[in-house]
Amino acid sequence: MTDTPPTQPEQPAPPWIKRFLPKTLLGRSVLIIVIPLVLLQVVSAGIFYETHWSKITRRLAVGVAGDVAAVIDMMRHDPTPTGLEWAMHLAAGTMSFSSSFHEGDVLEQVTTDIEGHMENTLLWALDSYVAKPVWIDSESLRRHVIIHVQLPTGVLRLTTPRKRLFSSTTYVFVLWMVGTSLILFAIATLFMRNQVKPIRRLAFASDEFGKGRDVEKFKPEGAAEVRLAAQAFIAMRERIQRQIGQRTDMLAGVSHDLRTPLTRMKLQLALLEGQKGVEDLKGDIAEMEYMLDEYLAFARGEGTEKPVDTNLSDLLREAVTQAGRKGAHVDLHLEEDITIPIRPNAFRRSITNLVDNALRYGENVAIRAGRRDDMIEIAVDDDGPGIPEEKRDEVFRPFVRLETSRNQGTGGVGLGLSIARDVVRGHGGDMALDQSPLGGLRAIVRMPV
Repeated sequence: MTDTPPTQPEQPAPPWIKRFLPKTLLGRSVLIIVIPLVLLQVVSAGIFYETHWSKITRRLAVGVAGDVAAVIDMMRHDPTPTGLEWAMHLAAGTMSFSSSFHEGDVLEQVTTDIEGHMENTLLWALDSYVAKPVWIDSESLRRHVIIHVQLPTGVLRLTTPRKRLFSSTTYVFVLWMVGTSLILFAIATLFMRNQVKPIRRLAFASDEFGKGRDVEKFKPEGAAEVRLAAQAFIAMRERIQRQIGQRTDMLAGVSHDLRTPLTRMKLQLALLEGQKGVEDLKGDIAEMEYMLDEYLAFARGEGTEKPVDTNLSDLLREAVTQAGRKGAHVDLHLEEDITIPIRPNAFRRSITNLVDNALRYGENVAIRAGRRDDMIEIAVDDDGPGIPEEKRDEVFRPFVRLETSRNQGTGGVGLGLSIARDVVRGHGGDMALDQSPLGGLRAIVRMPV
């Protein structure tokens, strides 16, 4: 048996690259399409410049320089006025030159370097075919180029159309290249947007299901892989809902079966009223009923209740009023009226558990609720002994109590915080414990809007 060498993990992209990458799938998909398209256009432009524009411009310049050289040769062959007139007439008729000769003039300036590809190419061609001092004026006239050539007896002035030196196919090519790129980019963006929509719908449906809400109109659509993921999500949702329903039905039966013998025991104790030990047995039965209610509430999780738009402020006021009926005072501060889709009975039980827990260990309790960006935050503070930081996560575990006795008067059965966090997480939120400004414990509930 030979040992296979360990594979090297893929190296993540450098942080500076991640800063420039799009965050969304649509942006990254379009970027994948745009980069090859841009590279193709750059390569095409380079090839066009080398094989077409540069060569064609060079050939056009060589043609103009050759015509200039021909005119000069004709003037040298017959320098008489008649010969000069014939040469200029021939240049105008067959070479598209408007020419004139200024005898005795001297060029005041000579072009040795000039901006522009066309002008530089023409200067190179004139140096090669004419080999005389020249001055090229390409700015005085919009559609023509003026060429001054210094001859031994004067200055030859030639005016030629600019189109003899420039190919208009350059503009056509650039416009065609940019236009097709924009069209392809628009088509790619629309196509990718339609491909991303099913993924967004799947993410929305998953988020809603995680918050305890159902999306009835969700159906698989999009590409085959997205449809497969959507079908897997629907199957998972149905299995979870079926398991929740089966557990709820089972617990309803267990609750009925367990309460029946307790009811018979209570009736028997009623017949033994006044005898020794009956009150102790009644206390034990009451404790058993309380523990049974707590166990069933934790296991059931209020899973059958449907979310509805609920005024959270009114729900918190009810919790404060309920605490007041027990003789406790709770300070409530609401920053604004808040309405969110929740399961009201389950959420009311969660808040009640937090308030009861605070009242059990502290004398002063305060509740504050408000909006924090895209979250609703509810803080329940008390001035009790608090919980050490290293044990704050532990108290959320079912049946865990920092006070180890089973006396209801010192803390119940250890399910209050577990039930509260279970309900909050069932709505897509979370719960955490922290140090309270009052000196005790702060329970923080964060719910998505």
